[in-house]
Amino acid sequence: MTRDMITVLDTTLRDGEQSAGINLNRQDKVDIARMLEQLKVDVIEAGFAASSESDFEAIKAVAREIKDSTVCSLSRAVERDIDLTAEAVRGARSGRIHIVLSTSPVHMRYKLQQAPEAVLEQGVHAVKHARRYSDDIEFSCEDASRSESEFLARIVEAIIAAGVTTVSLPDTVGYAMPPEYGSLIGRLIAQVPNSDKATFSAHCHNDLQVECTINGIGERAGNASLEEIVMAIRTRHDHLEVRTGLETRYLVPASRLVSERTGFVVQPNKAIVGRNAFAHESGIHQDGMLKNPLTYQIMAPETVGGQDYQLVLGKHSGRAGYRARMERLGVRFSSEDALSEAFRRFKKLCDQKLHLDDKDLLATAKKEEEPHVA
Repeated sequence: MTRDMITVLDTTLRDGEQSAGINLNRQDKVDIARMLEQLKVDVIEAGFAASSESDFEAIKAVAREIKDSTVCSLSRAVERDIDLTAEAVRGARSGRIHIVLSTSPVHMRYKLQQAPEAVLEQGVHAVKHARRYSDDIEFSCEDASRSESEFLARIVEAIIAAGVTTVSLPDTVGYAMPPEYGSLIGRLIAQVPNSDKATFSAHCHNDLQVECTINGIGERAGNASLEEIVMAIRTRHDHLEVRTGLETRYLVPASRLVSERTGFVVQPNKAIVGRNAFAHESGIHQDGMLKNPLTYQIMAPETVGGQDYQLVLGKHSGRAGYRARMERLGVRFSSEDALSEAFRRFKKLCDQKLHLDDKDLLATAKKEEEPHVA
């Protein structure tokens, strides 16, 4: 893999499912995993094998089904979890064991109730145990953004030496500011002697991997949104100078499938995949769009699997947008005066109704200007 290629790990089926109120069954997971494979996601994190028998079976089903993406399962840094995780992904053409262990002072003291040296020893032991099953081992330093830099560097060096191939540095509780987070990763890569032996991964609630979810779903306030990351990289390649291998035309279909199966509605103004992402109501915007879509859109809807842009008529719309929308409905005005009179009726109707449908719009035109039936 070239140094400008970003690996995308999608954790919709694991961290995304941890959103309060989401419960995906085995078929849901398989169907979403198939869509992620079509999207050409590099790594699909299918679940947490030790969390329940149903999740274990769902991960096994995904592992059997998926051929082109790596299938991954999360595991705590204990032998039983690792054994179950290895069994769950065993049927995958490419499988990964993902170990997570807390490294921040508050987590080690109160959650693990262990001293830092004991945590380091546990992490190394877990990695060596996982290496009995797989050469593809990821290790997440949970709450990395609140970890002490010296200890974090020590444990990262130790786990890489033990056989870790991907080091994830989660901002687990959304504590870090973007410059801080970037500095954390850069500093570790510079300080850890064997950092060149592993891929460094960002998990935000970057160097060569990003961890994200469809529609940004996930625990608490959610995760970094796959569609926004991928399209930011594609649209601003001049600035970021990296790329992904994703088929972006499946972004909207993937968003809709996840929304349908999880029951989590995508907000209309959600970037890239929201219903209004390519909709324009402002008269100024509509006029620009009619002249050249690049005036108010930095990407074409079809590149993400969406339909053509929409001119939404409302009280902010102008004559150009109104005329264009009416022409799409088959209405041709005989003169500028006829257009002005119809536009006046349209504006008056906007003050009376919140949403206008096609029937309402046609009513603003004079009878002789209604669409001709062939």
